[in-house]
Order: sequence, then structure tokens, then C-alpha cells
Amino acid sequence: MEIKWYIGLAVALFCTGIVGVLTRRNSIIIFMCIELMLNAVNLLLVAFSKMHAASAVVQANPNVVSDAQIFVFFIMVVAAAEVSVGLAIIVMLYRNTHSVDVNFLNRLKN
Repeated sequence: MEIKWYIGLAVALFCTGIVGVLTRRNSIIIFMCIELMLNAVNLLLVAFSKMHAASAVVQANPNVVSDAQIFVFFIMVVAAAEVSVGLAIIVMLYRNTHSVDVNFLNRLKN
């Protein structure tokens, strides 16, 4: 499969995530859209890593280390930590306001 299809899919996923973050008010959906954007970046990193590894095989260089796949692992770890902290904040928001609407975050100042 050509790299342009991966790029197109990743751009579509990332743009969907951006639109979701900018237009939605539900904090759970906002976190899901952030995860969608992170997964789009992961898809591009893996696709470019595979393309780079394929070109190294053509050039007879078998010692290529795919650093992009290591970055994908770290992005997944950071995303998991972000989700755990974010969901804890959402639970506390729901306990205080009985809503997950991000417009109620101004009430937490009091």
C-alpha cells in the first residue's frame, strides 16, 4: 500500500479530532478526540517507519533501528497517563456540578 493512503487517513483522523475538540462541550468526547489525534500521529509514525525500513532493505542496510515505533510506544504511555488524570478530573467535575459540560469549569473557582 502506498504511503499517501496512510497520510490521507491520518490527516482525516487528525482533522476529525480537531473538529471534535473545538466544537464539543462534553469533556469525555473531548478526551476521545484528543486520543483520536494521538492515534493519527501514531499511524503516521508507524507508516513512515515502515517506509524507511523498506528503503533500507532495498539499500541492503539491515541494521536500521525503527525509532518511530519506540516513539509510538511512548506516545501510548503518555496517552494512558493523560486519560487517567483526565478521567479523574472529569469524575471530580461530575461530583461537584452533576454535569460533564466543560462550561461548568468556571464553577470550580469558588
